[in-house]
Amino acid sequence: MTKSKLFDRNPNGLIKHDHNNDGIDRRGFLQCMAWAGTGALCLIEGGVLKSFAFGSPKASEPKSDKIGGLTFVQISDSHMGFNKPANPDVVGTLKAAVDKINALPQQPEFILHTGDISHLSNPEEFDTVDQILKGTNKEIFFVPGEHDVLNDDGKMFRERYAKNFQGSGWYSFDKNGVHFIGLVNVMNLKAGGLGTLGNEQLEWLEDNVRHLKSSTPIVVFAHIPLWTIYPEWGWGTEDGAQALSYLKRFGSVTVLNGHIHQTMQKVEGNVTFHTAFSTAFVQPAPGKAAGPGPMKVPADQLRSLLGLTDVNYVQGRHALALVDTSLA
Repeated sequence: MTKSKLFDRNPNGLIKHDHNNDGIDRRGFLQCMAWAGTGALCLIEGGVLKSFAFGSPKASEPKSDKIGGLTFVQISDSHMGFNKPANPDVVGTLKAAVDKINALPQQPEFILHTGDISHLSNPEEFDTVDQILKGTNKEIFFVPGEHDVLNDDGKMFRERYAKNFQGSGWYSFDKNGVHFIGLVNVMNLKAGGLGTLGNEQLEWLEDNVRHLKSSTPIVVFAHIPLWTIYPEWGWGTEDGAQALSYLKRFGSVTVLNGHIHQTMQKVEGNVTFHTAFSTAFVQPAPGKAAGPGPMKVPADQLRSLLGLTDVNYVQGRHALALVDTSLA
């Protein structure tokens, strides 16, 4: 597969990433990949964030009854409408994620969905995801992925999920002393290009955090990673460093992203970066294929290759404890 095959232009001139092209089949990379999973349970206590993969024994341990405690779940990249061999049943895998959420002994207060809710921005795809996620009985906060803004410059997404938000859908909210910031970095995305936030959103972000105490824990969530993971595939945000510069004075900053369909972590000063698994399909590790896109695995092995990751982040440390396990 060549990189040019991964993108085409729709009638409105927007360039979209063609995840329906299943030319990638790299079984030799299976053993070193972080496999697509169903989500993560996140716990914040006193400004310290820990996350536990669904199904992990540790997921039953977190308690949020301490002052300042908070639990929430991140899911990402549902790609509702995708039906190629990499996963012909994205409805089933999203329902599996909901089942995992509902089975958690410590129920999360809310859910963050970090984009690519749909595959082709069709209303039926959004409807299906909404109906499935209703089964959690949880408040859900969304940011768009590039697949959610394909046909109408994001109008349908904003009407459904961001009607009263700023600009193309950025916003913030507070929970139990933690300040959450949802950013949009998928508008005007060019083939192979990095995500962008733009001056208007950056100015809003700077003003948004100006009044906060430096001791306030910050959680930023957006679709494309805010740190540059692999620029050749557009896995990064070109003005992400500018956004993060406004957060340097805060003692605890966590950045949650999706888009790349695999977990990667980095700790840089006061900031912990964490990319999420997809609930739909796997993508290759950076540079391990001609380009990004769905990675096909044998159908009878797909569920066994859906992965879980336990992540432990402690403020002030410079490494994450990471354990990958299988759903099998």
